[in-house]
Amino acid sequence: MSRLDAEIEILQTSGQAAGSARDGRARPFDPSQLGFESRTRTRGNHGTTDFKASGIHNSGFGTKGTTTMGIFSRTRDIIAANFNDMLDKAEDPAKMIRLIILEMEETLVEVRTSSARTIADQKELRRHVGKLDRLQADWGDKAQLALSKDREDLARAALLERKKAADMAEQLNAEILVLDDALRAYEADIEKLQSRLREARSRQSSIAARLQSAENRVKLRTLLSSERVDEALVRFEQLERRVDYAEGRAEAMSLADKRQPTLAEEIAALADGDTIDAELAEMKRAMGTPAASAPAKPDGDPF
Repeated sequence: MSRLDAEIEILQTSGQAAGSARDGRARPFDPSQLGFESRTRTRGNHGTTDFKASGIHNSGFGTKGTTTMGIFSRTRDIIAANFNDMLDKAEDPAKMIRLIILEMEETLVEVRTSSARTIADQKELRRHVGKLDRLQADWGDKAQLALSKDREDLARAALLERKKAADMAEQLNAEILVLDDALRAYEADIEKLQSRLREARSRQSSIAARLQSAENRVKLRTLLSSERVDEALVRFEQLERRVDYAEGRAEAMSLADKRQPTLAEEIAALADGDTIDAELAEMKRAMGTPAASAPAKPDGDPF
């Protein structure tokens, strides 16, 4: 405890004793309210800050660190990238677009992680600002107490400590504003990255389809221009001739079964029919059955 705190404590204790003598009750005294000692190390993408109640040592909080600058540089490069030029110069466009998408996804994760850390840093700074505000009120009460006891020197010292706390709070509030700007930049970059990522994925689908079509055409052209295709066509022609020969034999056998009778064969068949008709009529006469009239011969039939 500093000399100033000790003297103010004596004044406050005497004031409490006097008050208790007047109203018959004593107010509890909290020594922790006499001073504020805090040493906090805040880590994040924006640097490291060490600060205490009597002053602040800022080693870069609120300025973009090496990691953040690296991410921002990559993000700007991706946002400004010309996909068409990159793909035209690539030997393997499909592989190139896959690498682009992978790089964009990794960068998006890093930007989101940095944004989350910045939000955490901002919340911690706000907590410390709240402590400093309470510290200012505490030193103001101490200054009033010292002045009421005609200790202007102690009151002046207490007001000086209150000013230090106010200056520290002002610096931390400035750091919070810097983090606000960083968060807005993160949000804008995340939105742009997501837009470019959707564009890259759409290009990937289109490139994959076009590349597959081109490869299929190349394979077809190569196949058609090879000697193996000519040999296969010759063999197909040979097989077709063999099939034609087999079909011809089958048709020939079918024609043999269904050929028309010759003229001599037809006349012989008619003669055989007359002989059978005569024998049938003879059998009917023998049995006493009247013979049926002979069937009429067709017109133009000489027989």
